[in-house]
Amino acid sequence: MNFNPRMESRISGFTVVGDLRWRVWNGVVADLWEVTCDKQAEGFYVSPDPRLFILLDMEGVNGRFEVSRPGERASHLNPVSMSFVPAGMPLMAKASDLCRIRHLDLHFSENAVRHRFGRALDHSALARQRLRFSDDRIASLAGLIAGECASVDPHHLRYGEGLVDALLTLLFDVRPERAKRRAELSRRQLTRVTAFLEAHCFETIRLADLAAMVDLSETHFSHAFKASTGMPPHRWQIHSRIRKVQDMLVANDMTLTEVANVAGFADQAHFTRVFKGLTGVTPAEWRRKNLP
Repeated sequence: MNFNPRMESRISGFTVVGDLRWRVWNGVVADLWEVTCDKQAEGFYVSPDPRLFILLDMEGVNGRFEVSRPGERASHLNPVSMSFVPAGMPLMAKASDLCRIRHLDLHFSENAVRHRFGRALDHSALARQRLRFSDDRIASLAGLIAGECASVDPHHLRYGEGLVDALLTLLFDVRPERAKRRAELSRRQLTRVTAFLEAHCFETIRLADLAAMVDLSETHFSHAFKASTGMPPHRWQIHSRIRKVQDMLVANDMTLTEVANVAGFADQAHFTRVFKGLTGVTPAEWRRKNLP
C-alpha cells in the first residue's frame, strides 16, 4: 500500500480492492485505500516525507491493525484511529484477525506545512511520532477528504484545500502567534499589495514597486510582508501564479508550453519544476486528474 513514489515499501498479504482513489491539494497528496488482508499480512514503510495514516474501517472479529517501530508498538483496535509518522521514520504494520481495512493516507512535505503556517507552526511537531491516537475533529475531516477522493464529481479545488488546511491545523495544533516579532503591514496595505500581486502574477514585479505602493523601504516592506503572510512577496506571487495556472489547465486545451509562456515561465521545464514543487505533481498529472 504505497502511492507516494518517494516511499520505500515492502508488503505481503495485502490485496488492493478496486482502483486507487487519490487527490492532490496544494502540496498534500491524499490517497484512499481499501484492501483485503491475509492472516499474515504485514508491511514495512519508510518515506523522506511525513504522513498521516487514518484507519477508516476494519472488518474482522477481535481484529487489530498493529504499527510499530524499534522500541515502540501500538494497535489500532477501532476505527477511526490514526498514526502520524515523521519523515524518515521506519514503520512496520501487521494485520491480525482482519479480513478487510479501509484507510486514508496523507503525504506532504515539511515545506508544504511550513508555507501554510509560517512562524505560527511549532516545527518540532513535525518530528514527533504519534503511533496511535484519536481525535474526533480530525476523524470528521478525514471522512470528508476520503469522500472527496472517492467522488466521481468532486467539488471545487478550494473545498479540498480547506479540509486539508483545517486537518493540518488540528494535527499540529497551530495557534495564532501571541507575540509579533516584526511589525506587520496594516490590513489596508496588505490588501492593496496582495490584490496587485494576484492581478499581475504572470508579470515581472519589482520589490521596489511593491514597497512604493505602501510608502515603505524595500527592507521594511519585505520584512513586514513576510511577518503578515508567512512568506516573502515573490513566494506569494508564485502561489498566485500556480492557482491561476490550475484554472487554465482545466478551462482550455492549451498545450503546456503555451501555458508556460502565458504564465511567464522561462520554459516548460521551469514551469513543471515550479508547479511540482508546490503541488507535488506535474502539470500534466494535475490536468489529467482534474479535467471534468
